[in-house]
Amino acid sequence: MRWVTVRGSIRLDRFLKWAGVASTGGQGKVMIRSGMVRVNGVPVVNRGKSLGDGDVVSVEGFGDYLVACAGEESAAGGRQ
Repeated sequence: MRWVTVRGSIRLDRFLKWAGVASTGGQGKVMIRSGMVRVNGVPVVNRGKSLGDGDVVSVEGFGDYLVACAGEESAAGGRQ
């Protein structure tokens, strides 16, 4: 699982681009709408889904990504 550090909450489509999974926001939108993305094990088709510290984003063919909010206590343990 890869850790991706963000500042505060972030929308799912922006997270995919920030994490390097999607090269553009449009590509991220297509990935989400096609059912390739799960958040905490639940399929998500809403690109505006808000992510927070400790959420796990799974992308078919790319792997799992842990959202770690900078400067906040991490649900995964420790300060980021």
